[in-house]
Amino acid sequence: MKTVASRHMVVGDQEYEFPYSKGLMASAIMATGLAPSRAFHVAEVIEERLDDQAVVSISRVELNEMALEVLRAEVGDRYAESFSKWQRVQRLDLPLIILLGGATGVGKSTIATMLAHRLGITRVIPTDAVREVMRSMFTADLFPSLHTSSFDAARLVRHPLPRSADPVIIGFREQVSAVAVGIEALVSRAVSEGTDLIVEGAHVVPGFFDLDRFEGKAVVVPMVVTVDEVELHRSHFVQRSHDSRSRPAERYLDSFQNIRKMHRYIRSLALEHNVAIVQSYNLDATLSQVIDLVVGQAFKAVPDRTGPGSVDVTVEGAHSRTTPSSHSKHTHGA
Repeated sequence: MKTVASRHMVVGDQEYEFPYSKGLMASAIMATGLAPSRAFHVAEVIEERLDDQAVVSISRVELNEMALEVLRAEVGDRYAESFSKWQRVQRLDLPLIILLGGATGVGKSTIATMLAHRLGITRVIPTDAVREVMRSMFTADLFPSLHTSSFDAARLVRHPLPRSADPVIIGFREQVSAVAVGIEALVSRAVSEGTDLIVEGAHVVPGFFDLDRFEGKAVVVPMVVTVDEVELHRSHFVQRSHDSRSRPAERYLDSFQNIRKMHRYIRSLALEHNVAIVQSYNLDATLSQVIDLVVGQAFKAVPDRTGPGSVDVTVEGAHSRTTPSSHSKHTHGA
């Protein structure tokens, strides 16, 4: 890769012009699910082409066409198509709400953080934070299931259970039912503000939320992350104990059978409610699959267009999402 000399280059149309940014271009490309190193490589190739052509000013549509050409040449049609779809999704006057569920230790937090970076979403809320707020409002005597981890709620179930009932699942359901109220309030607030949001945690369980009421007001994408291979799931706790001293592996491994029960229960509800299930076995592959799901679901909400306007998709960066009150969701060039 040759070194490109610094050149003042602007992107825009008659009304607005902004400096070209290779970093924002790479961010926009990462929204396709392409790994950061490959996305930056594509952005560098685009910059080289602009430099070779001695471009000083380029329209957003022209830059978009060049980006699609380079994507097809460097990484294939799949990523070019995803890029085109995501740029059209960026024009939607609807907030994007991603609900990422799964049992403890499947990798939800890591996936949510990286997904937010790739898609330019600034608000990520773990459901444990919702539970923490709610437990400050209700004492342990009043609402005991809120005052323990999701995989340990069984010991705080007070009412008699039928012989066939599993106290692990009953305790988990009680906690999820309570936390779901707070989660729905967060989603409602984000929808009313037109703010993109990712909610991740063990309390994002299919069937506990009324998502139909947000139809036409937001693009809501629920999904469940699973790790079907038992030993791989177990290894996640050992790995994250090395990354965080506050999360010792022993605490989770001692309750591993309870966590696996929750895993099976959440997965069964995802199947029952037709919610997408994403296997977590390799971070890059899992993240790519999650992005495909989000972009695909969001693209369904894009109104069908015919005529020249249907191909006018911009490349102004994945970090330019704004509220629906704006005339356009884009405020600066790539």
